[in-house]
Order: sequence, then C-alpha cells, then structure tokens
Amino acid sequence: MKATIPYLQGYIVKPYVTFPSGEVFFTDGTNVLNANQQQCEAYGYTYNKETGTCTAFTPVNKLGESITNTNNNVQGSNNVTETGTNNSYVMGENNTIKGLSRNNVVIGSNNEIANGINNASVFGNFGLAQRQGEIVLGGGGFSGAGTGNAQSSTIALTGTTTDASATSLFVNGDSNTTAITRTSGIFLSFEAVVMGVRTGGSAASGAVNDRISVKVYGLVYTTTVDQSTYDIGKFGTTGGWGAAMQFSGSDMVLQVSGAANMNISWSATLDIYELKV
Repeated sequence: MKATIPYLQGYIVKPYVTFPSGEVFFTDGTNVLNANQQQCEAYGYTYNKETGTCTAFTPVNKLGESITNTNNNVQGSNNVTETGTNNSYVMGENNTIKGLSRNNVVIGSNNEIANGINNASVFGNFGLAQRQGEIVLGGGGFSGAGTGNAQSSTIALTGTTTDASATSLFVNGDSNTTAITRTSGIFLSFEAVVMGVRTGGSAASGAVNDRISVKVYGLVYTTTVDQSTYDIGKFGTTGGWGAAMQFSGSDMVLQVSGAANMNISWSATLDIYELKV
C-alpha cells in the first residue's frame, strides 16, 4: 500500500509503500530506498537492527505464532522457537526448539530440542534433546556434522511393580512414555543406577522399606546390547529384584523386576553417551 505521508521537518525521505509483510520502503521523491534507523523511528515505525528493515506491523502469520508461543525468552541471533513452544529460555545462536514443547532451556549454539519434548535442557553445541526431561551436554558434533552426534545426557525414570514380571519404567514420570528414543546409526553406551524400595504387599517374607540399589551398564548398537549388572547394596528380603536394559522395537526400555505380592517403588538415573562416526 502506497503512503501519502508528508515529509517530516528536517527529513528528505518519507514512507512510500508498505508491503503485506509489514516492511516499509521510503522515497526521496525520486528513488525507492530503505530507511536507516533514525528515519524509520522518526515516522513511528520499528527498526530491526539485525535485518536492517523498517516495519509498520507484524504480519498475520507472525501474530498467530505469537499467540501460540507464550512466555519465551530468546536471546541471541538465528534462534527458532516453533509454533507451540511455551515457557522456554534460549541463549546463544542458531538454536532450535521444535513445536508443541514446554519448559525447556537451551544455552549454546546449534542445539535442538525435538518436537513435543518438555522439561529438557541442552548445553554446549550441536546437542539434541529427544527424551522427556533430558539434560544434554552437546560435544560439538564433529565440525558441525549435525546435532546429537557426540553428546552425553541424563534422564530420570520411575515406576512400580507388584509381582516378578519385567516392567518398563516411565521416562521423566510420564505414564505414557517408556521408550528411550534412539537415533539410527548412533553407537550408544549407558549407565543406570536403579533403586527399589518395598512399600507394601501381602508377601509374608520381608518388610516395608526393604531396598536394593543396582547398577546396569552396557554398550548398544542396532538392537543388540552387551550389558552387565552389579549390586551396589541391599537391605532386607530382595530375592529376584533386579534391572536390565531391553528393547521395544528400535528404542530401549529400562525394565525392573520385583517379587510376587510385593509392592515396590523404583527410581533410576540413566546416563547416556552417544557417538556417530
């Protein structure tokens, strides 16, 4: 839309045309040109220092995005928070938080939080958070080959058992999520410290607060795992209690086993080390 705004006193340019994108171009009466910051702001518009553009308004699609992206704090250049990103903090450059995610923190460069991931944190560079509540330390990704190619991370898992059957723990306490996502072609090593505490049940042997702590560690590639387990410590009647890393399709699940007629609460901290060569 062409403007009919008069020249302001002391200025030899004035707004000439506004495009649907909101960007305003100026004229000196002969030429169409970009305004500098002083000229742009003198006419009441907004100047973007990074792009060197003068804008009159935010276009409709951006308004829609701002409605669905709330309470985000983004500092730095070329950072992206996709639609549905809420309550997140980004500081650095070239970071991306995919959509439909909440309560995330990214500090560094070239990091990414996957779509639908909540309560995650990524630090360093070229890190990739793809599990709920994950804390990631990005290791550089071999000169920018991609995110998630050299990193370590930590996630928490919880769950309960009432019998001896193998039971998958929940990732970050989410009862809908037991799969520990894996990226194809990544070599993965892991260490998990798992603790189980009896809270009740009808079994005559043992008592409430019987407990065990075990460590499960191993190396994974494709759907094969070479793992070991050892007892860190135990008190009371804990026969048959244990933990192991298993597979659900191409993803992993951390499973625990208790005993018949025993109610046991389980908590685990899983450290993951990933490398793609």
